[in-house]
Amino acid sequence: MKAVIQRSKKASVTVDGNLINEISFGFVILLGIHVEDTEEDIDYLVKKIVNLRVFDDDSGVMNRSIQEVGGSILSISQFTLQANTKKGNRPSYINAMPGEKALPMYQKFNDKLKEYVPTYSGVFGAEMLISLENDGPITIILDSKDK
Repeated sequence: MKAVIQRSKKASVTVDGNLINEISFGFVILLGIHVEDTEEDIDYLVKKIVNLRVFDDDSGVMNRSIQEVGGSILSISQFTLQANTKKGNRPSYINAMPGEKALPMYQKFNDKLKEYVPTYSGVFGAEMLISLENDGPITIILDSKDK
């Protein structure tokens, strides 16, 4: 399971011109689910994400977690994070979990994040427009296979 975490000052997701969700500050997470991912991968990523110390303390040092600063999460499912680009120029998505299996995993991921931080999602499988103001910029990539 791969997650791209971007610290943001504000972010939103729209589908067909309709605002689906927005946050004022926190993380935008792009999540790519691998065919071999399990609930253990979800637990690993959730623990890492809610404890990442990438928000400034009173001294301006990145020393606080999203929980400590009262931030929110905008979680977006993005199967293209599992792209294999080793051969040719057309990415292969064979490593991405099929939608009917990935949707419950994505929902579990979001539900577990909600236990710690207000979490909002996009629309699984939809063409989404993500707008974000990347703060820093701070972007962290986590892969549950790199424990």
